[in-house]
Amino acid sequence: MVSPSSTSTIARGKNVLFVTLGCAKNEVDTDRMRALLLAHGYSETTDSETADVAIVNTCSFLASATEESIETTLQIAEEASAGVRELPIVMCGCVPSRYGSQLPEQLPEVAAFVRADEEDGIVGVVSEVLGVSLASPSVIAAHGMLRTIEGASAYVKISDGCDRFCAFCAIPYIRGRYHSRSADEILSEVASLMKGGVREIILIGQDTGIWGNDLGKTADGETLTLAWLMRQVAQVVHPYGGWVRVLYLQPEGMTDNLIATIRDTPECLPYIDIPIQHCNERVLASMGRSGSADELRVLFDRLRSEIPNMVLRTTGMCGFPGETEEESDELYDFIQEQEFDYTSVFTYSPEEGTKGAHMPNQVPNEVKMERTQRLIDLVEELGFAATARHVGERCEVIIDGVEESDGITELIGHAWFQAPDSDGAVHIAEGEARVGDIVLCDLVDSFCYEIIGEIVDEKNV
Repeated sequence: MVSPSSTSTIARGKNVLFVTLGCAKNEVDTDRMRALLLAHGYSETTDSETADVAIVNTCSFLASATEESIETTLQIAEEASAGVRELPIVMCGCVPSRYGSQLPEQLPEVAAFVRADEEDGIVGVVSEVLGVSLASPSVIAAHGMLRTIEGASAYVKISDGCDRFCAFCAIPYIRGRYHSRSADEILSEVASLMKGGVREIILIGQDTGIWGNDLGKTADGETLTLAWLMRQVAQVVHPYGGWVRVLYLQPEGMTDNLIATIRDTPECLPYIDIPIQHCNERVLASMGRSGSADELRVLFDRLRSEIPNMVLRTTGMCGFPGETEEESDELYDFIQEQEFDYTSVFTYSPEEGTKGAHMPNQVPNEVKMERTQRLIDLVEELGFAATARHVGERCEVIIDGVEESDGITELIGHAWFQAPDSDGAVHIAEGEARVGDIVLCDLVDSFCYEIIGEIVDEKNV
């Protein structure tokens, strides 16, 4: 999807290896860097042996993610060294944002470090590392907000940073304070993606529900809100028969306007991701969050009653400092009662620099793991049952890929109730379709979070 025009001849023949760790937001950031580099004449390779430089986009949300990022970087350096060749490594994203000045001394294997808020300057960094001349900055301006997505779904980041400062989370220290992307920038990117073959737009950010709070009003005096943005995105995707999905909504973000928009806008899927973390009022307050089990019940009851076929995803955290057995049981019972379609379960991790890491009454690791596994067992049971309830339905499926094995071709796609790469997939054994096609399917069977689909012959419908 990147135009070959206006590229720099100086960078031609230089291959870049991209390695992305962490969440979908990092995937978006990597895609942006990839597009900028390709626009300047660089090429992408998936083989470290043919790479001239490696870009590792890191995650530092948890200590384990930081460790994985560093281990991956060192592994790339070690493999290059074993091949008796020099492979400069540029470490980007969350680890440099979080640890900054400590890294050059600790990781001499890395040629350059790029914070998350510096990634639009990746062309200059890579060109300096490789010792090639930098093309004119006008190249970036000419291409605008480039993306290289070739799949059927695309994440679009509508904001970055966070102002919540939850006691368990390091994101505000990594990504900075909350700031919305402009509507014009977002809508331009969405239009480009749809023209390039994307059929589903997934709006993401650390706290999507408050998008626009820092932007004021439109030229017509209309307040900028997530509901307003989703209606604008829906207009852009409508000519393509596309879908709009939104993730990472906090409970407070579910306004009357947003609920009505999701209910009344056909392109906006009735799929809402609301990470609650816990339901006990004391634990939530200790986390620096608001709410209670009763308030959450009111919210979820309302969503299910006002939005037909509502699908809900959430997140639960086990073992936050001071969590008692009774409070852990309360979270378990609440998840069981609500029967969420999808639930991610996390074990609390005392992250450096967060309030939670210094709180008294840290829960022993073995207790945290027991509570985590118990909740995982429950949410899998509930999730498998929720998936099975879709058997017998007829719905549209977006084709994400085509797999071939032993002469057998299988189409892999997802339905409206499945967020891609998160909630399972629809497997179609017979039929012909290309990536990006939207096909009508009968859902005939399920296993775990996966669905078996059969393409409907619309001539006989």
